[in-house]
Amino acid sequence: MASPQISNRIINQIVLIIAIVFSCLLIFHYLNYYLPGFLAAITLYIVYREWYFRLTEQKRWNKVLTALLFIFFSIVFIVLPLWGLIDYMIPRLSVFLDNTDSIMQKFNQVKEYMSKKPVLENIDLSDEALADFLQSLTKYLPRILNSVAEVLLNMLVAFFVLYFMLVSGRKLENQLTHFFPYSEVSRQELWSEIKLMVRTNAIGIPILGMCQGLVAMLGYYLFGVENAVLWGIVTGVATVFPVLGTMAVYVPICIVSFATGEWTNALWLTLYCFFLVGGIDNVLRFTLLKTLGNVHPLITVFGVLLGLKLFGMLGLIFGPLLLSSVAVLFKVYLNEYGRPKEK
Repeated sequence: MASPQISNRIINQIVLIIAIVFSCLLIFHYLNYYLPGFLAAITLYIVYREWYFRLTEQKRWNKVLTALLFIFFSIVFIVLPLWGLIDYMIPRLSVFLDNTDSIMQKFNQVKEYMSKKPVLENIDLSDEALADFLQSLTKYLPRILNSVAEVLLNMLVAFFVLYFMLVSGRKLENQLTHFFPYSEVSRQELWSEIKLMVRTNAIGIPILGMCQGLVAMLGYYLFGVENAVLWGIVTGVATVFPVLGTMAVYVPICIVSFATGEWTNALWLTLYCFFLVGGIDNVLRFTLLKTLGNVHPLITVFGVLLGLKLFGMLGLIFGPLLLSSVAVLFKVYLNEYGRPKEK
């Protein structure tokens, strides 16, 4: 008995799928440099779409002018502040890292101070440990700074893509819905998860970072920390890492204050950072971020680490989105192919 033959239709489908995947990989490979621009455009589109449709469909505003208005809004309130922060931070961080004598002096003071404390004395502060830390920092820091600069350069691509996404938004969404061959329930779950993660990370995290950075900056200034503005900004940036983010900045600063003999300022600074800077983190995460979207901290932590590795600075948004999408895809699979629940 002859074995059943594979139909030409199935063969054609397999060949077509292989061609599509190969074409997508080829495009991704050669347009990889512009990927941050496309991701930024998608982020801004998801943030703006409801307002854009409300203005153009309910208020009857002109689509082109409204899209240009949103792009202008993005330049004024996103690009220019980001450019100002980078322009302020990079030269000051370079000066700080170049001042090796001051760094070694404070490091030796910290090492001597910690060697006399019961718990802190177990921390390895040898010259080899410091060299390994600085070596890893010098490898990681340029990647962060370069990815920030790359985001700024890709903003031109982002606004170009965003313009056409806004103007042709309804048509684009209808086409994507047509290409997604699953039920309405699955589409809604996937879309809700995307909106949730983008809204939480694109709106909530910057607001949280700004609040913590300003509060930390004020404390550093009041209690005599050098470069209070710079370290306040660094504290705000560290907010993207939940739980230990800001502590990774203000705890070493407090230890240095104790080690250099500024006991009064160090004590008040420690109390200030623990109760105010850390308190604002807890309050806003359980109010603002919970209102925008109740995202589990573990998804944010590991998603940020994954995203920074894959997408640079925009990985702060798309890393958690990619991680949480795995669970949504499992839900889609259960909706489409899982067994029905027993009544």
